[in-house]
Amino acid sequence: MTVPLSVLDLASVYSGMSNAEALRQTIETAKVAEQSGYRRIWVAEHHAMPAVASSAPAVLVAAIAAATSTIRVGSDGVMLPNHSSLVIAEQFGTLVALYGDRIDLGLGRAPGSDGLTSSILRRGAGPDSVDDFPQQVIELLAWFGTIPPLDNGIGSRITATPGLGDTPELWLLGSSDFSARLAGLMGLPFTFAHHFAGGPNTLRAFETYRSSFTPSVILREPHAMVSVSTLVADSTVEAERLALPNSLMFLRMRQGGRPDRIPTLADAEAHPWSAAELDWVAERNSHQAIGDLALVTNRIDDLVAATGADEVIVAPQGPDLPSKTRTLRELSPLVAAV
Repeated sequence: MTVPLSVLDLASVYSGMSNAEALRQTIETAKVAEQSGYRRIWVAEHHAMPAVASSAPAVLVAAIAAATSTIRVGSDGVMLPNHSSLVIAEQFGTLVALYGDRIDLGLGRAPGSDGLTSSILRRGAGPDSVDDFPQQVIELLAWFGTIPPLDNGIGSRITATPGLGDTPELWLLGSSDFSARLAGLMGLPFTFAHHFAGGPNTLRAFETYRSSFTPSVILREPHAMVSVSTLVADSTVEAERLALPNSLMFLRMRQGGRPDRIPTLADAEAHPWSAAELDWVAERNSHQAIGDLALVTNRIDDLVAATGADEVIVAPQGPDLPSKTRTLRELSPLVAAV
């Protein structure tokens, strides 16, 4: 392992679990990540999804930062079209003012939910509102003072407070060529969501990012990170068994089912898996890092070699907190070796 490792926690809510318990587990995961030497811990923005408790990333980032002291804390990501760029500048400017230079702001353009929820979040703005994403990113850079105020008469009359001068580390996130190209053209760091958009899309996005990269006041050279679902167990068979609840949740969503909490391990094992479903799970797992320590290490190394990623962010899987934190602890020697 030759690149830094970080952690992506999805504040997973399992069947029978309260939202409070899911959020507590995220904070406990952050503490383990910090103790183990990981560079960052990030949380995502999702809405109206019973399986994910991180619908308010700025609030959760504040709670994690308050419970830790050295690890970088941020979002993977804030879905910017859901918000005013000024509000996000003030929220993350406040986080920087409170916790100093260890706050990251990852930005995405997806809704983080279904179309109906998106229309409510964006007050009926419609799908074309994502077309404003590049302009929103520019506005955000101006609110932070990274670039001069925009020549629209507003920036010279309004100051983001906190915000101006309280600048987090800014990243663009994506699962497509669009975000990769935009990050490159704007000279921003880029992270690709391989943990749910793996396969040929990953390599294409990294190639697009580097080929379109233009130096900026933020970066002189491209800097990219890749996310990967990760689960370490005593054997690959056991790891795949422990990953069944998440696999079943993704399968049900793929089959058009309504979003629900992640099933328990017992429920996932009792599911009448068809051969086609098991093939789909096996194919999905083949792009991730799920197995014994040797397999997981090799999968991460192979992903770095294929993409040229400068960092890796692991999304620990498992039906409970001990299995997730075990994965982080098992990988800690790799963290220390960087």
